[in-house]
Amino acid sequence: MTQHSDLFDRACKVIPGGVNSPVRAFRSVGGTPPFIERALGPRLWDTEGHCYIDYVGSWGPAILGHADPDVVAAVQAAAARGLSFGAPTVAEIEMAEALVERFPSMDQVRLVSSGTEATMSAIRLARGYTGRDRIIKFDGCYHGHSDSLLVKSGSGMLTFGNPSSAGVPPEFVQHTLVLGYNDLAAVEAAFAHHPEDIACIIVEPLAGNMNFVRPVPGFLEGLRSLCSSHGTVLIFDEVMTGLRVGPQGMQGLSGVRPDLTTLAKIIGGGMPVGAFGGHAAIMASIAPLGPVYQAGTLSGNPVAMAAGLATLRKLQQPGFYEALQGQTQKLVQGLEAAARRHGVPFCADSEGGMFGLFFQAERPRNLAEVSAGDAEAFKRFFHGMLGHGIYLAPSAFEASFVSACHDDEVLDTTISAAEQVFATL
Repeated sequence: MTQHSDLFDRACKVIPGGVNSPVRAFRSVGGTPPFIERALGPRLWDTEGHCYIDYVGSWGPAILGHADPDVVAAVQAAAARGLSFGAPTVAEIEMAEALVERFPSMDQVRLVSSGTEATMSAIRLARGYTGRDRIIKFDGCYHGHSDSLLVKSGSGMLTFGNPSSAGVPPEFVQHTLVLGYNDLAAVEAAFAHHPEDIACIIVEPLAGNMNFVRPVPGFLEGLRSLCSSHGTVLIFDEVMTGLRVGPQGMQGLSGVRPDLTTLAKIIGGGMPVGAFGGHAAIMASIAPLGPVYQAGTLSGNPVAMAAGLATLRKLQQPGFYEALQGQTQKLVQGLEAAARRHGVPFCADSEGGMFGLFFQAERPRNLAEVSAGDAEAFKRFFHGMLGHGIYLAPSAFEASFVSACHDDEVLDTTISAAEQVFATL
């Protein structure tokens, strides 16, 4: 049996850092990541034969659990008909119809192959539609790795951004304003400074890339009002929250309607896929109808469409989201109670099948408050839970996920393991 350390050394010789996405690395927590061999329901098995209860869920899409039999059957049937055509299929229409039906803010949708592609394209569309260059994003919100979004804020609230990645020329982010999440006053100031120059605001309506951070009351509503007043496009990045926190994503829970929405993860049922959509008047600016170019050879891939449609059908089961939310709440409440019994500063929060864990007394409202948490306590907790067969995101800045397969026995096992680990902190 090959050890993880040997596999990691082998990977490092041919893959930068040994991983094909930085979130898979264990650099922030230390150690070597396990190499996964298979998954079923709420569990993973690695190449050393260890079994884990999984709360990463492929970073969101495994809402039905891993290898759901109906999704697997749909993928097998689609693959038997051909892996890719580069031509229109009925499944693309069915997927677009399903998304438009579920999200009232979307009249039309364009399918792509990843969340990064969806957000990049939505921003380009917003700029082309408005004829403006500047955009607003929020510190701690991740919208993929396109150049204009790899940015950190400058020295002042309204200064232009500076690249946060090598290889991104400063000119590429000079039109990106980075403001504090949940700071509506900063957004108002930005519009006062640039009243007719801002093409769009892109925001995670419930942040999942600085762990789990809710919008404060009035924040999303304020963004909607400001965008409407200034002719600015409001983009909700629901790549993570779409169909995960509820049947209409965060816009369904908040009642705030964006102009454009980006989606991915769940709509592919575990296969690579993404989408962006919104008002017909805006979508008319996309080629071949309008001047904003966007294309993708594998967009609407038939195998990915089959997996996504099979997943969406099962999400329509009566009571699905109520049951999922109930299980997630049971988990976070159990973890909080266990921490209290051992005097560990800890809090948790959840919505739908998405949750966050924080080693601090109060739930954070922005990146600065998340960063104030006890990073060392999280590292010890992470490795302690991993030793008990519980697989969490290897970062204090990532949300986690519960699937429909996380039954009471699985949750009780998780809470029991946490009880033992909290006792050691």
